[in-house]
Amino acid sequence: MTVPVIDAPAPAYRKRRRSKAPFVIGGIVLVLAIIATAIALAASGTASAAKEEISIGLVNEPQNLDIRSTAGVALDQILIDNVYQGLVGLKPGTVDQIVPVLAERMPEVSSDGRTYDFALRDGVVFHDGAKLTAQDVVASLTAALTPEVVGGAATVTAPDARSVRVVLAEPNSQLLWLLANRPGLILEAKAKNRLSNSANGTGPFRFEQWKQGDSLTLVRNDDYWGDAASLKTVVFRFIPDGRAAVSALKEGDLDVHAALLPSLRSEFDGNHDFRLERADGTDVFTLAFNSAQPPLNDLRVREALSRAIDTKALIETQHGDGKQIGGPITRLEPGYQDLSAVNAYDPAAARKLLAEAGQQNLSLTLTAPNFYDQSTIDLISTQLADVGVSVKVKRVEFATWLEQVYTNHDYQLSYVDHAEARDFGNYANPGYYFGYDSAKVQQLYAESLRATDPTTAKELLSAAEKQVAADVPAKWLYNYTPTNVISTKVTGFPRANTNSRLNLEGVSIHG
Repeated sequence: MTVPVIDAPAPAYRKRRRSKAPFVIGGIVLVLAIIATAIALAASGTASAAKEEISIGLVNEPQNLDIRSTAGVALDQILIDNVYQGLVGLKPGTVDQIVPVLAERMPEVSSDGRTYDFALRDGVVFHDGAKLTAQDVVASLTAALTPEVVGGAATVTAPDARSVRVVLAEPNSQLLWLLANRPGLILEAKAKNRLSNSANGTGPFRFEQWKQGDSLTLVRNDDYWGDAASLKTVVFRFIPDGRAAVSALKEGDLDVHAALLPSLRSEFDGNHDFRLERADGTDVFTLAFNSAQPPLNDLRVREALSRAIDTKALIETQHGDGKQIGGPITRLEPGYQDLSAVNAYDPAAARKLLAEAGQQNLSLTLTAPNFYDQSTIDLISTQLADVGVSVKVKRVEFATWLEQVYTNHDYQLSYVDHAEARDFGNYANPGYYFGYDSAKVQQLYAESLRATDPTTAKELLSAAEKQVAADVPAKWLYNYTPTNVISTKVTGFPRANTNSRLNLEGVSIHG
């Protein structure tokens, strides 16, 4: 951001003070000083207005804005907390600290863990001016809390105009977590806007416009029920190319870039206009194996591929942005255990397993979104080649990845960042794109959801994760802790979970 220079004329004014007509010239100087002050105040006002806008670079762009049915964390980063809210949410800067949002306080929960009573906050309005009602909450949660999401039937009612009750057929220890994320977002029941290209929520920012392929703009919600946001305008710019993002930062076109490629960290060595912050989080870069398709339906083949990969070498390429992990649950999530020794790097064992499976000359295709760092994918290919597995890399647009891999399950290997926290339920879902179907895992996960004691729930989750690690539906390469590049003029930018959501309510920009 460029602030106008207003001090340049001062040396000329000082020179004129040495004139032989001090009284007249002094008067001129006084007038000029008043004018200069007025100009400075005007410029100061302009600078202050400019400080109310921030430009944030994102790697990925949403495919559309329908947060109810569209996959991809770009939507969560932009819309959750900022535009859409739930009865509860995550405390800014945390991964799993659940706090009340549209509810006045945390709910009262019955002793059997099946009934949740919420009191609604008063004075909340949607961005189109409609007041939030209990019926809006009932409609939103009834649509979202399906048996597939909560593990059984859920009944949502409004005992009165300011309260909502959720009754579960079976206890679900993850219900508050679900309500703090997509399933808990509250939409206006009678809204007329198209969810695919607009958004109408209750958050501190309103949706303004979306220039597809370029940017999406939010503006401050001046009728917000909470404290007004400091920022008047937020522009998310979609820049998948890492070097283009670096140029935009240095040229002043971006104030923040989320998830700088690790290999580009050195671009900011000695640059005092920006700070680099590693955001702790639950991202896991994952090499998925399509377990529903031969030859990857053979456990020996999946185990061989896992043992062929040296995750420590991969982490070294991340310049500090990665942590070792041996399973799908990170240190920040319930149920974590150190499983790094399970199917660990052992190329000799990998070759033996491939021979046993009759796959000494195996050839596979790896499909990956095209905005990821090529060097990491190359290293994976090299490591697999070392045990006799040739890999053809297929780099595609993210929309294509979503269609081919995520939706149609048309792939063999897939390299992608799983940025969602507490997503272990994917491994208990045989319809998920992994093609992984384990009755034991499904049973353990269901039992962990039904457990009303947190310790028991965690133990069951750990047991399920241990079984998943043994079955190898994927290789969990590393827990990614992305580096955000932030202008030193920006304060309050989130420092955790930034690849999943960017709560900008407390962000400001100065100078």
